[in-house]
Amino acid sequence: MKQHETRTAAIRPCGPSDVADVLAIINAAAEAYRYVIPPDCWHEPYMPAEDLASELADGVVFNGFFLEDRLVGVMGVQRRRNADLIRHAYVRPDCQGRGVGSRLLRHLCRDMGSPVLIGTWAVADWASRFYEGHGFARVADGDIAPLLRTYWTVPERQVAASIVLACPPLNGCAADLLISGASAAAHVPES
Repeated sequence: MKQHETRTAAIRPCGPSDVADVLAIINAAAEAYRYVIPPDCWHEPYMPAEDLASELADGVVFNGFFLEDRLVGVMGVQRRRNADLIRHAYVRPDCQGRGVGSRLLRHLCRDMGSPVLIGTWAVADWASRFYEGHGFARVADGDIAPLLRTYWTVPERQVAASIVLACPPLNGCAADLLISGASAAAHVPES
């Protein structure tokens, strides 16, 4: 009887020693956007190191999927007022299609009690399908820009080229109520 090699997989928070690998995964996986998003929205590299440092300083917390102690996928979470944002979800190109992103998303969403929002490029239909397959629903076109302006800090060009998905779905006036709650939360003094 042959012994089968088992590969250990774990999800854990990324620390300072993982930042270079997080950046490498983001930039490698973001190559999928190179000729898809508007050309004026593409940067080389897609995410410079100083932008990642700024995201970390702004409260984005990354979790990583480690396979045999090698980081193969990352997904960030950022608490913004009354919602949680999934930020910068990427899997190494050679590890895509193996459930890494699904496991990270389920892991991160399992304990979130508030609405979870995801912004992505409108033309990235593969990303939309992925999130929709995990219970997220695209918000109405009229709610995209107000949500992006409330919860993200992105250029207007990116606002025009993006969509937002939510879980639970934001139907009807739910997006307006969420934004109103965010505005109220922004004006409450901290104790």
